[in-house]
Amino acid sequence: MPKGVARETYTGEYKQAAVEDMRENKLSQGEAAIKYGISRSMIQRWERRYLEDGAQALYEERRGRKSTGRPPRLEKKVEEDLIAENQRLRAEVDYLKKLNALVLEEERRSKRRG
Repeated sequence: MPKGVARETYTGEYKQAAVEDMRENKLSQGEAAIKYGISRSMIQRWERRYLEDGAQALYEERRGRKSTGRPPRLEKKVEEDLIAENQRLRAEVDYLKKLNALVLEEERRSKRRG
């Protein structure tokens, strides 16, 4: 399809009616495509979505690629709680490192004396 040319769009009701008509009247995909004036591959896609995810899947817009970008934003309170927890954990790690260094230093001193 050339750039800038609008594609035909179909409502969820239309897609559902086409798929259900095809299944109830035992039409082949080719017969249904001719009856509804669409390509065989389109009715095939609609039927697959209908069978895999139910009729509601035909009402969802599925053009383009899925976003792999940013994760969804957290609620402000959740984000603040996570930041606070992260700060507490960093302080705890720093404290334990200092404590470990003091214990090792004390052990070295006691070995020198001993």
